[in-house]
Amino acid sequence: MVLSDGGTVHLRPIVPSDAEVLRAFHGRLSQRTRYLRYFGPYPRIPDRDLKRFSTVNHHSRVAFIALLGDEIIAVGRYEGLPDGNSAEVAFVVEDDHQGRGLGSILLEHLAAAARERGLDKFVAEVLSDNAQMVRVFRDAGYVVSRAFDEGVLHLEFDIDPTEASVEVAHSREQAAEARSVHNLLHPRSVAVIGASTDPTKIGWAVLGNLLAADFAGPVFPVNAEHRSVRGVRAYPSVLDIPDPVDLAVVTVPAASVDEVMDGCLAKGVKTLMVVTSGFGETGPDGRGAERRLAEEARAHGMRVVGPNALGVVNLDPAVRLNATLAPTLPGPGRTGFFCQSGALGTAILADAAARGLGLSTFVSAGNRADVSGNDLLQYWQTDSATDVVLLYLETFGNPRKFARLARRLSRTKPVVAVKSGARGVLPALSATGVAVDENSVQALFEQAGVIRVESIAQLFDTALVLAHQPLPPGDRVAVVGNSSAIGLLAADAAVGQGLTLAGDPVDVGAQAGPDVFASAVADALLRSDVDALIVVFVPPLAIPGTAYARALREAVAESAEAAGKPIVSTFLAAEGIPAELVVPGPDGAPGRGSVPSYPSPERAALALARATAYARWRLSPAGTFTRPEGIDRAGAVAVVAEALAGGGGGVVELTDDQVVRLLACYGIDMVPFRIVDDAEAAVAVGVELGLPVALKTASRRFRHRADLVGVRLDLTSADAIRAAYADLRAVSGEDGVYVQRMAPKGNSCTVGLQDDPSFGTLVSFGLSGMVSDLLGDRAHRAVPMTDSDAAALVRAPRAAPLLAGYGGGEPADLAALERLVLRVAALAEDVPEVRAAAVEPILVSAAGAFVTGGRFTVGPPPSRHDTGPRRLLAIPDAAGGGWG
Repeated sequence: MVLSDGGTVHLRPIVPSDAEVLRAFHGRLSQRTRYLRYFGPYPRIPDRDLKRFSTVNHHSRVAFIALLGDEIIAVGRYEGLPDGNSAEVAFVVEDDHQGRGLGSILLEHLAAAARERGLDKFVAEVLSDNAQMVRVFRDAGYVVSRAFDEGVLHLEFDIDPTEASVEVAHSREQAAEARSVHNLLHPRSVAVIGASTDPTKIGWAVLGNLLAADFAGPVFPVNAEHRSVRGVRAYPSVLDIPDPVDLAVVTVPAASVDEVMDGCLAKGVKTLMVVTSGFGETGPDGRGAERRLAEEARAHGMRVVGPNALGVVNLDPAVRLNATLAPTLPGPGRTGFFCQSGALGTAILADAAARGLGLSTFVSAGNRADVSGNDLLQYWQTDSATDVVLLYLETFGNPRKFARLARRLSRTKPVVAVKSGARGVLPALSATGVAVDENSVQALFEQAGVIRVESIAQLFDTALVLAHQPLPPGDRVAVVGNSSAIGLLAADAAVGQGLTLAGDPVDVGAQAGPDVFASAVADALLRSDVDALIVVFVPPLAIPGTAYARALREAVAESAEAAGKPIVSTFLAAEGIPAELVVPGPDGAPGRGSVPSYPSPERAALALARATAYARWRLSPAGTFTRPEGIDRAGAVAVVAEALAGGGGGVVELTDDQVVRLLACYGIDMVPFRIVDDAEAAVAVGVELGLPVALKTASRRFRHRADLVGVRLDLTSADAIRAAYADLRAVSGEDGVYVQRMAPKGNSCTVGLQDDPSFGTLVSFGLSGMVSDLLGDRAHRAVPMTDSDAAALVRAPRAAPLLAGYGGGEPADLAALERLVLRVAALAEDVPEVRAAAVEPILVSAAGAFVTGGRFTVGPPPSRHDTGPRRLLAIPDAAGGGWG
């Protein structure tokens, strides 16, 4: 896991063989630290105590150790108390490692372990002058009660996660992971291991790019055969470098990386960037070598970028870092870029430079054995130098965490992502190599506010408007130009992208001069019914286009109204930021207010539409994670355990009775029904339930057909029930039928659950019927869900207007439907054994939302990333790395 200073440690349960390492740890503690922990001098651990400390039962007695290399640097434990519900907790951290957040991490993991064992409270005895330990408990987000007696504080607190404790953990995680990336992007010194005198080698290119960028700190070439490389003194190994090394760039062949790694560990290098290929992308042997590399680095407190990485860039004038193979860099800007593909990285940087899109930082992480895109999201969250985030994704490793981080980041900074493979020939993959469903990707991005694009070109098109123009306050767009034909194209493109046209396009005429053109632009910006402007311009023969560009720029600069309204253009069919439309930033590069240009009005309108949709999402309520009342989680777990006990460890479908009981545990009542085997029993049950009733065949083949061949509705008499039973018996050939009280008439809907191997559980919603099924008219959201997510979900399908009174119908009770969705989502979050479900039909009307059926499939729970205490994503065995 990552500590508050950006370093890493390995935390695991203690085992008896750790006894001597534990004794050595105790010996390194200062007298004061031992006194504060043990309330006395305790200079050495007696053999009897050593055995007790290192031998636990992992139930009522649990202990974790934090390892840096082969040394223990912290220990935390809890001891169960006689009441069976609580335990005493304590931990101690080696003096040199205090203040790195180890106490907080140990408390998180001990509390999680205790909850797994059925405990619900921790107590602690702390000396009153042990302010640091008291602070750990006080700042953890739990409600702590205190009692003071003869210099000792007695603390007690419930260990169930609270909103405050989860927020504290997430905040600490963000600070720690951001710090680890800060160490990577702000090194005080860089060593190039494998720096070469051969211009054809990557060691030559990386060193040259570092020197050409004028890196702010010392650069140390490492080459055992030459005293200098490219005019800079070289060293035989990293251990021979006299100064500390923050970042080591490894360019030696893969077979030599193990030896290099040993030297870097001994040197205390903070971050290792492996440019070399020949690891996970080559097959099983390479994946094994990559795994060993990442595990060894993490265990010794080091982060790894790569292998097979293009490198990292920080264009901050105070850093000037270009530790990449890319010869061309864009100018400084306020856009951060994460790219998984090293092969595409060089082209991406060159493309950004050609378009005038300045970057703050750039990371191409290659195989992503350790440092991942989620680490960068954590960094950019609090990076004051970055306003826009761009992502080129190929695989997902921890998409649940990605959704959480992107949702938070998108509220303050736009995140634009191109997800390769998701809509093309290749499937999108998780870090485990499992194909990711397209619905999952789309739901994840929509829920998190990520602006999804289809190509690198669209990525830059969208970035240009976000980086240089304000977000539009609404969707009303004016078009101004000097060509009626192109103006109409721009207007059609805007309407086609869902924007609202603010009047007819304004055509100043092909012969209008720069002043007339600029005046029309200024007039459009002054209009109260205009939120954004598309400017289309074809150069006339008599006057140079540059004069018009200057007039446009000056008109925008002089208009106070323009400050809050974005402008995009198709100026001279240029792509990027034409020099004449640049508003220089502090360093001379294009800054805020520069007007982006696109080769066609269609591309301009698409970029503006994406910015508009993002602005609308950002203004929408963020929502709250509210837990519905009246939930019996223990009862639901018992229902599922009962079903799994008879399933032989595999996937099991719940019985009707189990479905009713499971839903009832989450406050979802099913319209009453009974199952009968003959017509007279159907009549008796119908009378008991209360007429009118519905009859449904027990045959699943016919019961859920859209044409209702297996259903008979509104049966109001005994004769009608008998006739309906005979009909259903003839259709299905089975005796069994469901007799169910009629729910109020309404639109038939379905709420579903599906388990995605990477994204966790998705909640789906749609209206029932053959057309909806044929068109796939279903909306999806990932759990956990906020109240805003639920409201958006039930309004997202294309057929959803039917629920709002479309065509003169009575509006349905959407609030009741939202509450139902949140209860189903809570069930999915609490009971991960639910692998698939369909709660249907749900009849939704002004009277409410009435559940008349449901099917649930349960099985062994899948791996659930981003739950529990903080930890780094496990290093995958499969190729492709992770988005950790």
